[in-house]
Amino acid sequence: MNHNVDVADLRAFILVAELGAFHEAAQQLNISQSALTRRVQKLEDTLGIALLTRTTRRVELTTVGRAFLPKVQAVIADLESAMMSVGEIAERRSGQLNIACVPTAAYYFLPAAIRSFNAQYPKIRVRIIDEGANAVLQSVLNGDAELGLNMLGAQEPDIIFEPLMDDPFVLACRRDHELAALQTVEWDQLRPYPFITVGRQSGNRMILDLGLANREWRPKWAYEVQHLSTSLGLVEAGLGIAALPKMAVPSGPHAMLVSRPLVSPTLTRTMGLIRRRNYNLSPAAQKFHELLHAEWTSIQDLDTAKDRTP
Repeated sequence: MNHNVDVADLRAFILVAELGAFHEAAQQLNISQSALTRRVQKLEDTLGIALLTRTTRRVELTTVGRAFLPKVQAVIADLESAMMSVGEIAERRSGQLNIACVPTAAYYFLPAAIRSFNAQYPKIRVRIIDEGANAVLQSVLNGDAELGLNMLGAQEPDIIFEPLMDDPFVLACRRDHELAALQTVEWDQLRPYPFITVGRQSGNRMILDLGLANREWRPKWAYEVQHLSTSLGLVEAGLGIAALPKMAVPSGPHAMLVSRPLVSPTLTRTMGLIRRRNYNLSPAAQKFHELLHAEWTSIQDLDTAKDRTP
């Protein structure tokens, strides 16, 4: 078997595998579809085995292709990292960066980090997979995203979890609600009021259920939704109250809603940056990784300043 593999052929295979289609991959590489097909066929001929299966609608990886993809991604990432270190591709790099993120974290700070990233790498497209915590974890595990922002993953052996901040749960209620007059609210004080919660598949629901498991009383929901944004809508409509991560509630003054710290007990979720263990981030993902840390630090500094404002 000939081991003289062309880097362009490897790049072609990676892009087809990631996009699942020759047409879109050819457009990104700015070559004809037939030229792209020849590159992949040449790689397969060199290796002596099929890496992709073609159907009428989609291109899928063979068993060998699935095993080969992460290895060749790592090789290309190392090559591009070396090139980027001497500034050879900073101005002309193109491609796509995939990030998975729970919606609350995406809304809270991700746009600012993307804006900074885009200013330096305007040709790189950013795909955000904004899903629930379990879906975000799976997106990183299966390689759909290089980076994830999540509260899950610390116990996963194949994941590196970098804690970024603790996000406490707070009470969300209307301004005209009785509990809005309190500075802090204990969980037992929620007893008389209809409670709005998210479904059991939610990572936030799991944190609440575990944190309140041994208590004599814990909230029984009157309304169950799938997304935190929906629960805020129900609170605003006056249908009940909700316990939400601080990150999920409006950070500034709101016409209808207020939040109050929930205590006795105080429950928090630890938000972190996740990535696959033993996987080298692409240069684009590595740069974005650094920007996320910087952006999160600036937000924490801003929140600290707000808390100190009399």
